Amino acid sequence: MNVLEALRVAFSGLASNRLRSGLTMLGIMIGVGAVILLVAVGNGTQAQVQRQIQALGTNIIYVYPSSARGAGGVSQGFGSAQTLTQQDVTALDDQSQAPHIVTAIPVTGVTGVMTYQSQNWFAQATGSTEQFPQVRDYQVAAGSMFTASDVTNSARVVVVGQTVVDNLFNGDANAALGQTIKIQRVSFRVVGVFAPKGSAGLGNQDNVAVMPITTAWAYLAGGRGRNISQIIVQATSPDSVQTAESEATQILLNRHQISDPSQADFTMQSQQDILNTAGQITGALTILLGSIAAISLVVGGIGIMNIMLVTVTERTREIGIRKAIGARRRDILLQFLIESMFLSGVGGLLGILVGAGLAAWGGSASIQFGTSALPAPVVSGPSVVLAFGVSVGIGLFFGIYPANRAAGLNPIEALRYE
Repeated sequence: MNVLEALRVAFSGLASNRLRSGLTMLGIMIGVGAVILLVAVGNGTQAQVQRQIQALGTNIIYVYPSSARGAGGVSQGFGSAQTLTQQDVTALDDQSQAPHIVTAIPVTGVTGVMTYQSQNWFAQATGSTEQFPQVRDYQVAAGSMFTASDVTNSARVVVVGQTVVDNLFNGDANAALGQTIKIQRVSFRVVGVFAPKGSAGLGNQDNVAVMPITTAWAYLAGGRGRNISQIIVQATSPDSVQTAESEATQILLNRHQISDPSQADFTMQSQQDILNTAGQITGALTILLGSIAAISLVVGGIGIMNIMLVTVTERTREIGIRKAIGARRRDILLQFLIESMFLSGVGGLLGILVGAGLAAWGGSASIQFGTSALPAPVVSGPSVVLAFGVSVGIGLFFGIYPANRAAGLNPIEALRYE
């Protein structure tokens, strides 16, 4: 019997039990669809985290006091260590010492409730320089950034993010310009509004208020003096980040008179390091989600084996007749293997359609969980091919035992079976 004849016989056998065959294919379809969808969710999460980290700035290196380092490599609470100074920033900005560094800016953070008329809102207030938007890749959508003169004169001016505008000025950026808000009961004039950047894994980048660092020191530091909680260094290009990091490390070691780098009172982490760490975490999440979904494929495979064993029992007399009129062992084996692989193959194709369809719908629907939106799923070709290949392989694997059992039946005993 050739393959086409075996396919015809196998299809005829499955068609005679449509409901049972359909339920078996449904198990495989759910398994394949779940694998594709969950892997797509993992890929989407990974892509979103990478976009958000890249939105923190371009070619960035973070320098922070050792005791102030937070999870993920970025200072979490602007720690109390006083190992970084304005003189360090000036040295890092010296092109003759660090030719691969474009600029370095100091950052200090203060907390406090922001008030405008009867509205209150909590946001992280940041003190920095006029170069903050350039380094952190912010765009000023309304008004302007404060100037170097404002930094020199400790002017009480502030540039706020869109979230602050939404909560204090009903989302009207133009209405916010020129208005006076209070931070820790100190009055500040709004001179600019940043364009929205969205949320990142490290926090909402629009919930910010940036002022001259000298102003933060003078009015909001709470007696901590000229504290610098973080220095952000911008390298000349992605290829020069490592070189810039080495230059910055050597400059700070020399300034702090530290001969042993392992005893440094500061730590550094580049944006690429953060991306790599985040990639490892989201990659592990994707594998975990895919593995959990793959369990349903195994369950579907067991269902195939079960249905094929029942089919062998029901068709024992048919097998006996076929063997009595000359069907060989391999003909019977091929017929039942084709039936099991047909079930898994068709179920796998339907699963691809369902999984890809749900992923496309999820990407366009912007599903919300509380205040956060589910990342748009990203279907990858390898995951589709792998899921389908595994489904067909499961059909082959779980079909071997029933097919072998059918092929091994004694024709005389099979003909006597009632």
